[in-house]
Amino acid sequence: MKIVKGFVRRAVGDSFMVVPVGMRTQDIPGVIALSETGDFIWRKLENGATEEELVDAVLAEYDVDRQRAEAGVRSFVAELADKGWLED
Repeated sequence: MKIVKGFVRRAVGDSFMVVPVGMRTQDIPGVIALSETGDFIWRKLENGATEEELVDAVLAEYDVDRQRAEAGVRSFVAELADKGWLED
């Protein structure tokens, strides 16, 4: 999976956001705030990652059990997919 073109990720202080650019600005009227974990997963998806790779990366980065990591990754990926922001 990979984030589709049309987004620029930014970190400002302790805040993380995604800014739509180009044609994406017609569909998305502003910036998208991300949590620290959301930003971490987004960066992995910019380079292309499977759901399993995302779970493994979350487990390596954060003090969380596999069940919670899988649920969080699944939820985040599903939300991005529902919005059409992921490609295979």
